[in-house]
Amino acid sequence: MEYVKMRAIAEELEAYAQGLEGTWRVEIGPSGPVLAMARSSKRREGTVRRIREQLAEQLAGTHPGYICANGPEIEDPSIGRMRRPNAVVIPEAVLDEEGFAVDATHVLAVIEIASPCDPSDGYGGEALADYPAMGIAHYLIVDPRTGTIEVHSDPCRTGYARKDPYIFGDAVPFGPWTVDTSAFRRYGKAGNDVTEEQP
Repeated sequence: MEYVKMRAIAEELEAYAQGLEGTWRVEIGPSGPVLAMARSSKRREGTVRRIREQLAEQLAGTHPGYICANGPEIEDPSIGRMRRPNAVVIPEAVLDEEGFAVDATHVLAVIEIASPCDPSDGYGGEALADYPAMGIAHYLIVDPRTGTIEVHSDPCRTGYARKDPYIFGDAVPFGPWTVDTSAFRRYGKAGNDVTEEQP
């Protein structure tokens, strides 16, 4: 199916979802548009905020005019994909343009935080195939279920050529930036303790 048709279907799904209870998101994957419930925990949002704030400070020095923004849609019509990560590193100016999605050629990095409800968020073969195919150089996956982090880089035709694993507490190199994960919190844990929260 042509991307223009898939985009039109995605927009119809987004309009339909406005009448549904809860929060929904639409992405375009290999099989076309997909409507999925988007539910985020406070800890997930806290992790996104910490990353955004850290990158904002560093971007002023490494990439003036760029920001780390909460997930606008990013798309690459040439490969027929549209995704909505938790955060993206993009030029601030693109947020003043008309339309809904940011062209993937403007995206320096994407950040995804695994959901407590759906731990496959950000880990599926689709994300690990789509982002490098879009030419996105850096992909950070944070999993608060396990306290682990993956940094993917060096996009190539078949995916990312490099994957570097880290754990919560590490200073994580992410492209030209560093993400301090010492304040990250795991799901189901009191702070970063190893004991489960009691009901």
